[in-house]
Amino acid sequence: MRSFRKTWVAVAVTAALAVPVLPAATASGATAQTTACPTGWGSLAEVRATSTAKPVTNIRTGRHACYDRMVVDVPGAGRSALGYSVRYVKELRQDGSGRLIPVAGGAVLEVRAAAPAYDPATGLPTYPGRVNRPLPGVDLTGYRTFRDTRFAGSFEGETLVGLGVRARLPFRVLVLTDRIVLDVAHNWTGAR
Repeated sequence: MRSFRKTWVAVAVTAALAVPVLPAATASGATAQTTACPTGWGSLAEVRATSTAKPVTNIRTGRHACYDRMVVDVPGAGRSALGYSVRYVKELRQDGSGRLIPVAGGAVLEVRAAAPAYDPATGLPTYPGRVNRPLPGVDLTGYRTFRDTRFAGSFEGETLVGLGVRARLPFRVLVLTDRIVLDVAHNWTGAR
C-alpha cells in the first residue's frame, strides 16, 4: 500500500509540474501581457543622404507602450528617395535666417526631412505649418517623452521641425514607403 501511495504522489507532482503557468487574468477576463521594449537605440545623429522633390503633406505623432512616435508623410516619394537628418541640438535655428526657434523640453531633436513642404512647381505650401508655431493638429497631452513641436520652415527642398523631449533619450529612425518614422524611447533601460 505504501508503494502505491508513493507512486500516486509522484504522478501527482509530475502532473502539476507539467502544467504551464499562464499569465494572470485581469478583471475583464483578458490575460495580462508584458511588453518587451526595444533596447540598443542611441542618441547620436542619424542621417540618410537622399532627397525627393515630392512634398511633405502631414506630420503626425502617436503614443506607444515603449516610445513616442513622429511620422513625416511624403506621399509618392517611395522608400528609396526619402532622406533625413535627426540629431540632438542645443537650440533650433531656422535655415536661411538663422533665427532662434525656442522649443520646450529637456532636450531638442532637430528633425530634417529631405523633402520640401511646398510644391516645387508652384511654390504653394503642401503642409500648413507656420514658422515658430507648434505643428498643426498635433496634441502632445499625455505623452511620456514628447513635450513640444515647432515648425522651423522649409528651405531649399528641406523641411525642418524641432521636437522637444523630456530628456536626451535614445531614438531610432525608420524609412517606410512614403514616410519617415522617428521613435523616441521613454527611457534608456527598455523598462516600461
